[in-house]
Amino acid sequence: MKQFLTLPSSETRPRALSLEYAWFGSETVSKGAPMLVFLHEGLGCVDLWRSFPSALCERLQCRGFAYSRFAYGESTPRPHGEPFPADYLERESLDVLPAVLGALGIERPWLIGHSDGGTIAMLAAANDPGCVRYPGIVVIAPHYWVEEVCITGIERARTAYERGDLRTRLAKYHRDVDSAFYGWCHAWLNPARRGWNIEAALKNIACPTLAIQGVQDEYATLDQIEAIQRHAPQTKLMKADGCGHFPFFTQPEAVIEAIATFVREHH
Repeated sequence: MKQFLTLPSSETRPRALSLEYAWFGSETVSKGAPMLVFLHEGLGCVDLWRSFPSALCERLQCRGFAYSRFAYGESTPRPHGEPFPADYLERESLDVLPAVLGALGIERPWLIGHSDGGTIAMLAAANDPGCVRYPGIVVIAPHYWVEEVCITGIERARTAYERGDLRTRLAKYHRDVDSAFYGWCHAWLNPARRGWNIEAALKNIACPTLAIQGVQDEYATLDQIEAIQRHAPQTKLMKADGCGHFPFFTQPEAVIEAIATFVREHH
Protein backbone atom coordinates (compact mmCIF):
# COMPACT_ATOMS: atom_id res chain seq x y z
CA MET A 1 0.00 0.00 0.00
CA LYS A 2 1.37 3.41 -0.97
CA GLN A 3 1.79 6.11 1.64
CA PHE A 4 2.98 9.72 1.58
CA LEU A 5 5.83 11.49 3.33
CA THR A 6 6.16 15.27 3.61
CA LEU A 7 9.64 16.75 3.51
CA PRO A 8 9.74 20.38 4.67
CA SER A 9 11.53 23.01 2.63
CA SER A 10 15.18 23.63 3.40
CA GLU A 11 18.15 25.62 2.16
CA THR A 12 18.54 23.14 -0.71
CA ARG A 13 14.82 22.49 -1.22
CA PRO A 14 12.83 25.62 -2.06
CA ARG A 15 9.47 23.98 -1.33
CA ALA A 16 7.99 21.26 0.86
CA LEU A 17 7.61 17.96 -0.99
CA SER A 18 4.97 15.28 -0.72
CA LEU A 19 6.58 12.02 -1.80
CA GLU A 20 4.74 8.74 -2.36
CA TYR A 21 6.39 5.58 -1.10
CA ALA A 22 5.73 1.88 -0.64
CA TRP A 23 7.12 -1.05 1.34
CA PHE A 24 7.83 -4.51 -0.04
CA GLY A 25 8.40 -7.88 1.58
CA SER A 26 7.17 -9.32 4.85
CA GLU A 27 7.13 -7.19 7.99
CA THR A 28 8.36 -10.20 10.00
CA VAL A 29 11.79 -10.75 8.47
CA SER A 30 14.63 -12.11 10.55
CA LYS A 31 16.82 -9.75 12.52
CA GLY A 32 19.85 -8.78 10.48
CA ALA A 33 18.16 -9.25 7.11
CA PRO A 34 19.23 -6.63 4.56
CA MET A 35 17.07 -3.59 3.83
CA LEU A 36 16.75 -2.68 0.14
CA VAL A 37 15.96 0.81 -1.14
CA PHE A 38 14.90 1.04 -4.79
CA LEU A 39 15.76 4.21 -6.74
CA HIS A 40 13.81 4.53 -9.98
CA GLU A 41 14.86 5.65 -13.46
CA GLY A 42 14.26 8.93 -15.25
CA LEU A 43 10.67 8.17 -16.25
CA GLY A 44 9.89 5.82 -13.38
CA CYS A 45 8.03 5.87 -10.09
CA VAL A 46 6.99 3.40 -7.39
CA ASP A 47 4.43 1.64 -9.60
CA LEU A 48 6.73 1.35 -12.61
CA TRP A 49 9.03 -1.00 -10.70
CA ARG A 50 6.14 -3.47 -11.15
CA SER A 51 6.80 -6.82 -9.43
CA PHE A 52 10.59 -6.58 -9.31
CA PRO A 53 11.00 -5.22 -5.72
CA SER A 54 8.56 -7.77 -4.26
CA ALA A 55 10.21 -10.65 -6.11
CA LEU A 56 13.71 -9.64 -5.01
CA CYS A 57 12.62 -9.12 -1.39
CA GLU A 58 10.93 -12.52 -1.40
CA ARG A 59 14.13 -14.15 -2.72
CA LEU A 60 16.21 -12.49 -0.01
CA GLN A 61 13.55 -12.76 2.71
CA CYS A 62 13.97 -9.09 3.48
CA ARG A 63 12.18 -5.74 3.45
CA GLY A 64 12.31 -3.22 0.63
CA PHE A 65 11.31 0.39 0.16
CA ALA A 66 10.78 2.65 -2.85
CA TYR A 67 9.69 6.26 -3.26
CA SER A 68 8.77 8.43 -6.23
CA ARG A 69 11.03 11.43 -6.57
CA PHE A 70 9.87 15.03 -6.99
CA ALA A 71 7.85 15.31 -10.26
CA TYR A 72 7.16 11.57 -10.53
CA GLY A 73 4.26 9.26 -9.74
CA GLU A 74 1.90 10.79 -7.21
CA SER A 75 4.64 12.93 -5.66
CA THR A 76 4.67 16.73 -5.89
CA PRO A 77 4.73 17.70 -9.58
CA ARG A 78 7.38 19.95 -11.08
CA PRO A 79 6.03 23.38 -12.09
CA HIS A 80 6.14 23.34 -15.89
CA GLY A 81 8.25 26.46 -16.16
CA GLU A 82 10.84 25.19 -13.69
CA PRO A 83 13.60 22.99 -15.14
CA PHE A 84 15.45 20.41 -13.12
CA PRO A 85 18.70 21.95 -11.89
CA ALA A 86 21.82 20.75 -13.70
CA ASP A 87 22.92 18.88 -10.56
CA TYR A 88 19.54 17.30 -9.81
CA LEU A 89 21.02 13.81 -9.42
CA GLU A 90 23.69 15.08 -7.04
CA ARG A 91 21.06 16.91 -4.97
CA GLU A 92 18.93 13.80 -4.73
CA SER A 93 21.83 11.70 -3.46
CA LEU A 94 23.12 14.23 -0.93
CA ASP A 95 19.89 15.82 0.29
CA VAL A 96 16.58 14.15 -0.52
CA LEU A 97 17.60 10.50 -0.19
CA PRO A 98 19.16 10.92 3.29
CA ALA A 99 16.17 13.05 4.37
CA VAL A 100 13.70 10.36 3.27
CA LEU A 101 15.66 7.57 4.95
CA GLY A 102 16.04 9.62 8.12
CA ALA A 103 12.35 10.50 8.28
CA LEU A 104 11.37 6.83 8.09
CA GLY A 105 14.16 5.49 10.31
CA ILE A 106 15.77 3.41 7.56
CA GLU A 107 19.38 2.66 8.49
CA ARG A 108 22.19 1.15 6.38
CA PRO A 109 20.14 0.10 3.35
CA TRP A 110 21.43 -1.51 0.21
CA LEU A 111 20.69 0.84 -2.68
CA ILE A 112 19.20 -0.72 -5.82
CA GLY A 113 19.22 1.97 -8.52
CA HIS A 114 18.17 1.90 -12.16
CA SER A 115 19.41 4.42 -14.77
CA ASP A 116 19.08 7.86 -13.09
CA GLY A 117 18.51 5.93 -9.85
CA GLY A 118 21.76 4.04 -10.45
CA THR A 119 23.62 7.31 -10.79
CA ILE A 120 22.04 8.52 -7.54
CA ALA A 121 23.17 5.31 -5.82
CA MET A 122 26.74 5.75 -7.10
CA LEU A 123 26.87 9.36 -5.93
CA ALA A 124 25.50 8.38 -2.52
CA ALA A 125 28.12 5.64 -2.16
CA ALA A 126 30.91 7.93 -3.34
CA ASN A 127 30.00 10.33 -0.55
CA ASP A 128 30.09 7.48 1.97
CA PRO A 129 33.70 6.24 1.63
CA GLY A 130 33.59 4.52 5.01
CA CYS A 131 30.48 2.53 4.04
CA VAL A 132 28.75 3.89 7.15
CA ARG A 133 25.39 4.68 5.55
CA TYR A 134 25.30 2.21 2.67
CA PRO A 135 26.78 -1.30 3.02
CA GLY A 136 26.49 -1.96 -0.72
CA ILE A 137 24.89 -0.86 -3.99
CA VAL A 138 23.46 -2.50 -7.08
CA VAL A 139 23.31 -0.23 -10.12
CA ILE A 140 21.39 -1.21 -13.24
CA ALA A 141 22.10 0.76 -16.45
CA PRO A 142 23.63 3.74 -14.59
CA HIS A 143 25.17 6.80 -16.24
CA TYR A 144 28.40 8.55 -15.31
CA TRP A 145 28.68 10.71 -18.45
CA VAL A 146 26.53 11.76 -21.41
CA GLU A 147 27.09 9.52 -24.42
CA GLU A 148 25.79 10.30 -27.90
CA VAL A 149 23.74 7.10 -27.84
CA CYS A 150 21.99 8.45 -24.73
CA ILE A 151 21.07 11.68 -26.50
CA THR A 152 19.78 9.73 -29.50
CA GLY A 153 17.71 7.48 -27.25
CA ILE A 154 16.13 10.44 -25.42
CA GLU A 155 15.36 12.22 -28.69
CA ARG A 156 13.68 9.02 -29.87
CA ALA A 157 11.67 8.90 -26.63
CA ARG A 158 10.60 12.54 -27.13
CA THR A 159 9.31 11.70 -30.58
CA ALA A 160 7.40 8.71 -29.17
CA TYR A 161 5.96 10.94 -26.44
CA GLU A 162 4.85 13.75 -28.73
CA ARG A 163 3.81 11.72 -31.78
CA GLY A 164 3.22 8.21 -30.51
CA ASP A 165 1.51 6.58 -27.53
CA LEU A 166 4.25 7.01 -24.89
CA ARG A 167 2.44 9.93 -23.24
CA THR A 168 -0.75 7.89 -22.91
CA ARG A 169 1.11 4.94 -21.44
CA LEU A 170 3.03 7.05 -18.91
CA ALA A 171 -0.03 9.07 -17.91
CA LYS A 172 -1.33 6.00 -16.06
CA TYR A 173 1.52 6.30 -13.59
CA HIS A 174 2.25 10.02 -13.13
CA ARG A 175 0.03 12.64 -11.52
CA ASP A 176 1.35 15.21 -14.02
CA VAL A 177 2.89 13.28 -16.89
CA ASP A 178 4.30 16.37 -18.64
CA SER A 179 6.03 17.36 -15.41
CA ALA A 180 7.76 14.00 -15.25
CA PHE A 181 8.63 13.59 -18.92
CA TYR A 182 9.84 17.07 -19.76
CA GLY A 183 11.77 17.43 -16.50
CA TRP A 184 13.83 14.39 -17.50
CA CYS A 185 13.94 15.08 -21.24
CA HIS A 186 14.94 18.74 -21.04
CA ALA A 187 17.57 18.06 -18.37
CA TRP A 188 19.39 15.50 -20.52
CA LEU A 189 18.97 17.30 -23.85
CA ASN A 190 20.12 20.67 -22.48
CA PRO A 191 23.33 21.47 -24.46
CA ALA A 192 24.89 22.72 -21.22
CA ARG A 193 24.65 19.19 -19.83
CA ARG A 194 26.75 17.59 -22.55
CA GLY A 195 29.85 17.99 -20.41
CA TRP A 196 28.28 16.40 -17.30
CA ASN A 197 30.59 13.71 -15.93
CA ILE A 198 30.96 12.13 -12.48
CA GLU A 199 33.94 9.90 -13.31
CA ALA A 200 36.00 11.53 -10.56
CA ALA A 201 33.48 10.32 -7.98
CA LEU A 202 33.67 6.67 -9.02
CA LYS A 203 37.04 6.10 -7.32
CA ASN A 204 35.43 7.03 -3.99
CA ILE A 205 32.97 4.13 -4.11
CA ALA A 206 34.31 1.75 -1.46
CA CYS A 207 31.34 -0.50 -0.76
CA PRO A 208 30.57 -3.79 -2.55
CA THR A 209 29.08 -2.90 -5.93
CA LEU A 210 27.25 -4.91 -8.55
CA ALA A 211 26.80 -3.14 -11.90
CA ILE A 212 24.31 -4.63 -14.38
CA GLN A 213 23.69 -3.53 -17.94
CA GLY A 214 21.99 -4.90 -21.01
CA VAL A 215 24.41 -5.43 -23.87
CA GLN A 216 21.83 -3.89 -26.21
CA ASP A 217 21.03 -0.92 -23.95
CA GLU A 218 19.48 1.75 -26.17
CA TYR A 219 20.69 4.58 -23.92
CA ALA A 220 24.31 3.65 -23.22
CA THR A 221 27.35 1.58 -24.10
CA LEU A 222 28.98 -0.92 -21.74
CA ASP A 223 31.59 1.72 -20.90
CA GLN A 224 29.11 3.03 -18.35
CA ILE A 225 29.59 0.00 -16.09
CA GLU A 226 33.12 -0.90 -17.15
CA ALA A 227 34.33 2.49 -15.94
CA ILE A 228 32.91 1.80 -12.49
CA GLN A 229 35.03 -1.32 -12.26
CA ARG A 230 38.12 0.53 -13.53
CA HIS A 231 37.84 3.08 -10.74
CA ALA A 232 36.30 0.85 -8.05
CA PRO A 233 37.92 -2.58 -8.62
CA GLN A 234 35.68 -4.33 -6.09
CA THR A 235 32.81 -3.89 -8.56
CA LYS A 236 31.32 -7.03 -10.06
CA LEU A 237 29.83 -6.73 -13.55
CA MET A 238 26.86 -8.48 -15.11
CA LYS A 239 26.51 -7.91 -18.86
CA ALA A 240 23.09 -9.20 -19.84
CA ASP A 241 23.06 -10.22 -23.49
CA GLY A 242 19.69 -9.93 -25.21
CA CYS A 243 18.66 -7.07 -22.91
CA GLY A 244 18.14 -3.37 -23.45
CA HIS A 245 17.69 -0.71 -20.77
CA PHE A 246 15.47 -2.86 -18.51
CA PRO A 247 17.24 -6.18 -17.88
CA PHE A 248 15.18 -6.84 -14.74
CA PHE A 249 12.08 -6.99 -16.96
CA THR A 250 13.68 -8.82 -19.90
CA GLN A 251 15.54 -11.45 -17.83
CA PRO A 252 13.99 -11.13 -14.37
CA GLU A 253 15.06 -14.50 -12.97
CA ALA A 254 18.71 -14.09 -13.97
CA VAL A 255 18.88 -10.55 -12.61
CA ILE A 256 17.12 -11.39 -9.34
CA GLU A 257 19.39 -14.39 -8.78
CA ALA A 258 22.52 -12.31 -9.49
CA ILE A 259 21.47 -9.57 -7.07
CA ALA A 260 20.35 -11.99 -4.37
CA THR A 261 23.61 -13.93 -4.58
CA PHE A 262 25.67 -10.74 -4.45
CA VAL A 263 23.80 -9.31 -1.45
CA ARG A 264 24.05 -12.59 0.46
CA GLU A 265 27.80 -12.74 -0.17
CA HIS A 266 28.44 -9.25 1.15
CA HIS A 267 25.72 -8.46 3.69
